[in-house]
Amino acid sequence: MTTEFTGLKAVVTGAGSGIGLAVAQALHKAGAQVFGFDIAEGEMGGSAQWVHCDVGSDESVKAAYEVVANSTSVLDIVSNNAGVGAVGTVCDATTEEWMTLLNINVVGIGRVSAAAAPFLRKSKSAAIVNTCSIAATAGIPMRAVYSASKGAVASLTLAMAADFIGDRIRVNAVNPGTADTPWVERLLASASDPIGERAALESRQPLGRLVSAPEVARAILYLASPLQGSTTGTILPVDGGMFGLRLPK
Repeated sequence: MTTEFTGLKAVVTGAGSGIGLAVAQALHKAGAQVFGFDIAEGEMGGSAQWVHCDVGSDESVKAAYEVVANSTSVLDIVSNNAGVGAVGTVCDATTEEWMTLLNINVVGIGRVSAAAAPFLRKSKSAAIVNTCSIAATAGIPMRAVYSASKGAVASLTLAMAADFIGDRIRVNAVNPGTADTPWVERLLASASDPIGERAALESRQPLGRLVSAPEVARAILYLASPLQGSTTGTILPVDGGMFGLRLPK
């Protein structure tokens, strides 16, 4: 099957699981060559070439792109998904937790995107898509540090879109609601009432269920597509209506 992604080359961070894995699989199925950046291969299998990468480390990101350079001098897509979560208020958070989340969730996107820029500038249809979160636009209890990091990702996306406009590199983001990912599964497993907690997470999204990783991946592919050449500086909600809808109970 030939698609607009056939023959394109993509870096997908966090490709070993969750949303990143779904993006890697979708791009591979659509005909792209995928470099899966992650600290472990996870489940990417034949969907991507695993490249060991810790997005929180300058040295690791540099080494990962050296691996990419052995295969290509051009990249068309960068999908920034790698991230970590945290539970608690600002009163619970430690300085180490603040630094870890900001370094990985925000600076990590900057590292990966800056290192990709020389490759992307050679593409005829370059696109960066950042994975943000509903936590950037809605106050969610017990997610203070995580929310701050994702709010920064939203602002960073707009700034990058402005900065890269002259290079013809489009930059957009997706804003998922609570997604059915391994991180959420671990969060539920640690709850005193996993079934009740899952029901609460589902009920706060108007559609009444968690967002699926493949749904987010399809939104990322939409924004990354060469067919969307006029779409940049956009943050696309994939949240079951959580941001925009206020339904009667």
